[in-house]
Formats: sequence, C-alpha cells, structure tokens
Amino acid sequence: MTNRLAAVPAERLHLVLMLVLTFTTGIVDAVGYLGLDRVFTGNMTGNVVILGMAVVGAEDLPVLGPVLALVGFMAGAALGGRVLKRAAGKWTGLTTTLFLSVGLVCLGLAGVLFAVGDHPDPAVGLPVTTLLGAAMGLQAATARFVAVKDVTTVVVTSTITGLAADSTLGSGRARAEGGGSGRRFLAVVLILAGAAAGAALLTIHVGAGLMLAAVLILAATLVGSTHGRLHISQP
Repeated sequence: MTNRLAAVPAERLHLVLMLVLTFTTGIVDAVGYLGLDRVFTGNMTGNVVILGMAVVGAEDLPVLGPVLALVGFMAGAALGGRVLKRAAGKWTGLTTTLFLSVGLVCLGLAGVLFAVGDHPDPAVGLPVTTLLGAAMGLQAATARFVAVKDVTTVVVTSTITGLAADSTLGSGRARAEGGGSGRRFLAVVLILAGAAAGAALLTIHVGAGLMLAAVLILAATLVGSTHGRLHISQP
C-alpha cells in the first residue's frame, strides 16, 4: 500500500487532496449559511456581498456574523502565511500541522454543535462561525502554499472564469496548453456537491456536515503527510 502511494507523483496527489478539501468547503459553507444564520465561512466574497446588502437593511440580513467570519478568515490566513514562511517544501511537517489543525477545529466544533442541540442560539453560533472562518482561512493559506493550479479549495469564481475564458468558445488556451479544464471543472462540481451534501446532512443534525468535513480533511492530511514522509525517506 505504501509503495503504491509513494509511486504517485506529488503533483497528482496534491491535486486530488486539494479537490477533496474543495468538497469539504462546500459542506462547511452550507452548514454556515443554512444552519448558522446565513454566514459563509469559506466563501468570503459571499460575506462581503451580504454585508453590502445588510448595511442598507436588505431583508434583515446578518451583520455581526459575516464580519466576525471575515475577521476570523483573515486571521487564519495570516497565521498560515506566517507559519509557512519557514517551510522548506510544498508538503512538510508544517503543512501537515496546519491542515491537521483545520480538521481538528472542524471536529471540535461539530462536537459542540452536537452537544448544544440542532438549533444553536447566537451565543454559540457566532463563535462557531468565527472559528470556522479562521479554520477556512488557515486552509486557504496552506492550499495556496501547496500551489495546485486552479484549485484554491475555498472559491471557484476565478476557476469558472478560467474554465470559460480558456475554453474552445473562449481563447482556446486550455486545449492548446494541454489541460487545465478538467481540474477546473472538477473543482466547480465538487464544491457544488459539497454544498449539496452539507445541505442534505442538515436534515440529520447541524453538526453532521462538519463531522463529515472533519473526517475528510483529516484523511486527506494523513495521506498527504504519509506521501511526503515516503518521498523524504527515499534515497
């Protein structure tokens, strides 16, 4: 099993792992928006748009939740950037530690939601979405460091732009350069599928989606860490 994993090129494995994390972002955002008072915890563009509408009182949209999630996201991203200043490669012990932290935060917050019940009040919901925002910021910064082209794990607007602009109907660069469309398409489909899964899991419990996201993040981290160690140990 380990020999097979070691034989997988790092670029290909990292792509698969970042796509898994993209799926989990869809789950987490569905939980935040549908289960925790319309707050995006991964898609900060969504929060900025909500805030823009909320400041003029549109449809009684939340203000504090999106603000705190945005601040948390920026803090998490800043922490990730500072920690990874010392990293010597794309996937090292530091990368593993950061992704592990994201998974453990999601797991812990899922436990909190299961403990307080299916309809948490704002005193619980606001800290949860703030910490989820920080975790997603940390994930985004770490994914940015791993640097899989076209897969940021948290947003797909730029991915959709590239998919359309470089398609046959656009510049045609995707075909001329020999790829790119496939991973872009998968990123869009997976964040969509993650959002659908997160929404479906809300019918079970508000914490169920976070639990699944945590398990997938931790599994991806384990695979990436093992692969990195195997490559370091090779002569």
